[in-house]
Amino acid sequence: MFSSLWETAKNSPFSRPLEAQCDAPNKQLVAGRNIAAADAEYSCEYGSNKYYALCGFGGLLSCGITHTAVVPLDLVKCRIQVDPAKYKGIFNGFKVSVREDGVRGLAKGWAPTAIGYSMQGICKFGFYELFKILYGNMIGEENSYLYRTSLYLAASASAEFFADIALSPMEACKVRIQTQPGFASTLRAAAPIIYGQEGLWGFYKGVVPLWCRQIPYTMMKFACFERTLEALYMYVVPKPRDQCTKNEQLVVTFAAGYIAGVFCAIVSHPADTIVSKLNQDKGSTAMGVAKNLGMAGLWKGLFPRIIMIGTLTALQWFIYDAVKVTLNLPRPPPPAMPESLKLKLEAKQA
Repeated sequence: MFSSLWETAKNSPFSRPLEAQCDAPNKQLVAGRNIAAADAEYSCEYGSNKYYALCGFGGLLSCGITHTAVVPLDLVKCRIQVDPAKYKGIFNGFKVSVREDGVRGLAKGWAPTAIGYSMQGICKFGFYELFKILYGNMIGEENSYLYRTSLYLAASASAEFFADIALSPMEACKVRIQTQPGFASTLRAAAPIIYGQEGLWGFYKGVVPLWCRQIPYTMMKFACFERTLEALYMYVVPKPRDQCTKNEQLVVTFAAGYIAGVFCAIVSHPADTIVSKLNQDKGSTAMGVAKNLGMAGLWKGLFPRIIMIGTLTALQWFIYDAVKVTLNLPRPPPPAMPESLKLKLEAKQA
């Protein structure tokens, strides 16, 4: 699949800002900006197999590290969702959890979290880069700029579809470990129990509500991040991105990521509650869970999730962008209006 997209990637409108030649150091790569040829000396070609692989590696680190780091908060959030009478809030949830399982109990589910979200990160970021290039080439340079928000939404939704298939088995194990009293406390013990009771379906019965949770979340995560980043450089940051140091760029990335994360948490929370309850109760269905919980129940645990997802999303973008910087991957500047579109607009106004 990747090899068939090699030529597509080369001709993508997203790759054109990077087509600098060493014999033309003052060539204008983006309208109104002069970028030195040294800036285009990257470790791989934009849209190449190596580029996608390294982006996937960045996704592995960004999702795997961050989700594993917030396992205690995720555990309390899941318990609030499935048993709000016992776990009455974030602070009470931590108190009850520590009293029953000890401090070490807060790490329950860390192994399926680390494995599952690492796999998800590979697909989420790697396929996002691929689909953004593919769809951008399909609609052309001018439409890629005019409808860039729709492009981000389509590319991220396509990527998350595959990412959730990779995540679903580990998510099923994680939620049961964290929320079912008396259930296995390790991945090694949990997976055989689920398979013995429900077969392969036990690992994938939550994939549809997972899509309902993660696809809107990821669409918001990528589209909101891309447009927020563009707005920050346009209205807040006092100088263009190419004049900012790499550290300054990473700070802007973190800020845009946190803003995107808050919106992500709100958009995806009801489906997240259904996933938690669905994997806790054997034989339950998504519609049945939603009906039993009611509107108020679907929003239980929102506050800890905003804290968790906001911080998590900001750190994910920070780590992902830091990996790109460290590995010297191509990082196109914020979108600029193509010259051909400028000429068309000027002709209409004349």
